[in-house]
Amino acid sequence: MRVGDRRLRAEIGIVLLLSLGQSAVYAVLSIIEKLTRPTPLNQQTTAINTSATPDRPWLDLAYQLAWLTFPLIPVVLALHLLATQRRPDEGPFRVMGFDLRRPGFDLGWGFGVFAVIGVAGLAFYLAAVELGINTQVSTANLAAAWWTVPVLVLRAIMNGVLEEVLMIGYLFTRWTQTGGRMWVIVVVSAFIRGGYHLYQGFGGFLGNLVMGLVFGWLYLRIRRVMPLVITHSLLDIAAFLGAPLLPVVMAWFS
Repeated sequence: MRVGDRRLRAEIGIVLLLSLGQSAVYAVLSIIEKLTRPTPLNQQTTAINTSATPDRPWLDLAYQLAWLTFPLIPVVLALHLLATQRRPDEGPFRVMGFDLRRPGFDLGWGFGVFAVIGVAGLAFYLAAVELGINTQVSTANLAAAWWTVPVLVLRAIMNGVLEEVLMIGYLFTRWTQTGGRMWVIVVVSAFIRGGYHLYQGFGGFLGNLVMGLVFGWLYLRIRRVMPLVITHSLLDIAAFLGAPLLPVVMAWFS
């Protein structure tokens, strides 16, 4: 392996450990903590999107804005490295398709994949809880305020940008530059994606592992990360804003 390739792989490791790789480590610790409780996994609740100071909405909003901003710093770092170190000929945005050049194509693919994965993902989540391999995930726990819905939508978009730009766009671009086999990075990326969702349970791990494999395969064919950002954002918006409707949906099929 050339010295430059080793440096790129070291860069990949550093970027991942600063971002979603770090999240995967904490998710492993979280699932260990949950498994060592006396309560069965499917009787535990994992709460996300929580308020920091529910009794002081203005301060809570400040916390939420900080939590929206700082997770995106690794994305900025990754794009900066792509722009300054072994810069691709197309530049950091065009090389991964993270731009607005093809809005119709991106929206069409984004909504189409969302329609398929959304239904399958909900069914898998319900089955995983029923089988006892996943916690019950409470996705919207912000105190009621005028900014609650906008923050949840922005959180969903932030997740889409963070995960897809790093785990697909940046990672696949850098791996291509090292000359590595692409099937390897598809599998590795999918396992990392599943890993940082382990805090939800083994259902969260398996569901996101499969989603990572599908996203990796799709990216290698369309070479644009923007449709994946759109799909991921839509999935999270539906999960965050549709959470109150889930008991109603479950009642229809009970």
